Amino acid sequence: MTLPLRPVSTVGALADALRSRVLSGEIPPGTALPEQEIAASYGVARPTVREALASLVNEGVLRRERNRSAYVPEVTLSDLDDLMYVRRPLEDLMAQAVVGQTVAGAEAALHRMGALPADAPWSETVAEHMVLHQALIEAVGSPRLERLYGVLASETRLGLVRLREVYKDREVLIREHRELLDAIANGPEEAARAAVAAHLSHSWGAHEHQ
Repeated sequence: MTLPLRPVSTVGALADALRSRVLSGEIPPGTALPEQEIAASYGVARPTVREALASLVNEGVLRRERNRSAYVPEVTLSDLDDLMYVRRPLEDLMAQAVVGQTVAGAEAALHRMGALPADAPWSETVAEHMVLHQALIEAVGSPRLERLYGVLASETRLGLVRLREVYKDREVLIREHRELLDAIANGPEEAARAAVAAHLSHSWGAHEHQ
């Protein structure tokens, strides 16, 4: 017996709306998202809210603990420093494997980032940034590297929320990633690895570039 497919458009739309607000910093870290309040705010049923929140918890955009509402997790500067500490060797492996290549998916993401309107939500820039780095990792062709990198994706995504004030001029972010992709494409390997290391070695404090 084939079960009817459940419509998911409302769930997806709600998840998209909440994700955008979290990644734009409109909903700050530590904020709880009670199902009843979300349902009332958006005029949707609680089961719809429950599914949307579950989706965002699965992505790592939200967290949920036993007997607590879902909430926006706090990613501290110490967390971000440790995140970069773990990302560096993974992306160094990427640089060694991909040097000399122009990665179409990364180039396309950078192009889309540059084409965003000036008033585009920061969450759209975050999304393209994530696609760019994921494309570089996928270009290696290692499923295990992809899985390891995927574990870090949610914290990376949340960490980028901190950068929306640093990158008020999105052209700076675009230029940095243009330089990164050029270094990987043009080589040599030592230069590509150095560019990746420098890209991930910025301080999140006084100079919070990624």
